[in-house]
Amino acid sequence: MQEFEGRHVVITGGCGALGSAAVELLLGRGAVCHVPAFNEREAEAFDHRGHERIDLAVGLDLTDESAVQDYYADLPALYASLHIAGGFAMDPIAKTSLEDFRRMLDMNLTTCFLCCREAVKKIRAGGGKEGGRIVNVSAKPALTPAGGMLAYTTSKAGVASLTQCLAEEVRDERIWVNAVVPSIMDTPANREAMPDADHAKWPGVDDVARTIVFLASPQNHATRGALVPVYGQS
Repeated sequence: MQEFEGRHVVITGGCGALGSAAVELLLGRGAVCHVPAFNEREAEAFDHRGHERIDLAVGLDLTDESAVQDYYADLPALYASLHIAGGFAMDPIAKTSLEDFRRMLDMNLTTCFLCCREAVKKIRAGGGKEGGRIVNVSAKPALTPAGGMLAYTTSKAGVASLTQCLAEEVRDERIWVNAVVPSIMDTPANREAMPDADHAKWPGVDDVARTIVFLASPQNHATRGALVPVYGQS
């Protein structure tokens, strides 16, 4: 199915495990994928580097307002923007510094806000009747709070709220805004960090990526403002 044929899609965090899985699905469905990478080391780990429909931008700090503005402004007409970039940290509140707290807000919420804002502007500039798609990534603890990760949870709860508020703001323009809400995903890093967990209960990155790509696709005719759980058995 080539439902993304000729459509331009931004995938932040596209060099990571989840982002790369989403890029692979999008390439298979005809999309032109625009992938910003924070640095060369991140870009070198990208599996799809060199593909004819990959536009890889190295050295983009998604917390830099002017850099994000310039990046989106230089893109071709945009159909969708998927905001997968982010970070994780956990500590009890007594060990969480203000710097730690702000770092999580910047990595997860500020990046999402800036990319959402510029994506809306770019999609609007295209003037198409079909609108566009924005998909963010929240996290299960944002909906089912857990102790010991206050900064991370707060930042991801902000992503959830941003998603729902923006979805209402742009609904009449047919820009559907949604978020996936994964639990702990089955990645090599998470297996290494939690070797005794039941990994079979975790959703795989491919499962989460498929949900993201559906929400971003023209096949999604009606879902907007949703926080879609992708929990597996966890």
